[in-house]
Amino acid sequence: MIQAESVSVSYGIHLALKKISFEVPSGGILGVVGPNGSGKTTLIRALSGVLPLLTGHIRVEGEDISRLAPLERARRVAVIPQALNLPPAFTVWETVLLGRTPHLNWLGQLSEHDRQIARQAMERTNTFELADRFIGELSGGEQQRVLLARALAQAARVLLMDEPTAHLDLRHQLNWLREIRSLAHHDGFTVLMVLHDLNLVARFADRVALLVEGHLQPPGIPEEILTAESLSNVYRIPLKTVLIGEEKHPIILPAGY
Repeated sequence: MIQAESVSVSYGIHLALKKISFEVPSGGILGVVGPNGSGKTTLIRALSGVLPLLTGHIRVEGEDISRLAPLERARRVAVIPQALNLPPAFTVWETVLLGRTPHLNWLGQLSEHDRQIARQAMERTNTFELADRFIGELSGGEQQRVLLARALAQAARVLLMDEPTAHLDLRHQLNWLREIRSLAHHDGFTVLMVLHDLNLVARFADRVALLVEGHLQPPGIPEEILTAESLSNVYRIPLKTVLIGEEKHPIILPAGY
């Protein structure tokens, strides 16, 4: 699992995260939503150990992440970033194999086991047919799928995702989120994902938390958190929610539609 206890992060005098506390258990998916500039990407960076904390502690599988060496952090936590910054001259196969870096021996040699894990990751993300193509030749959606494959090849048990469905078409969005749900619910992964699409969060997250101006509101199940009143206040636009299906998933719409 991943736990955050009274976590604050600052950029100079600007306090970006303000005493945030929560936990995500093994097998769980927490969706974090909020307006632009609310601190969502900062939260991902803090949880991955990239940003120093002003206050508080972050623990992954019971270990304080600030006390783990970079390679050990990478064995435990995989990050799927928002930006596409993959090396254009690398092939897809070479890029996905970079996910195996934390597991290589001191000579940096790839084993057949490493290659097998990378291939499985590509098959799960429908990128194996792209293996020999160069990153610079790919569309934004294809590059996003390669990022997902690289994270799976890393074989970390905690997945931190910053807009993982960005640049994906609807079919690949749904297929990927179903895969994430399977990784969590059936394979015991711990998943925190930041998404702007409130309806995708409502459908695929076990619990949801609103992040507003650096404050994280207590997480809860989607139908409790994603209400018209709370979302209208947060996004400063009139919204309404409609419950659909037997499981009563909320659908969020602009008021008047």
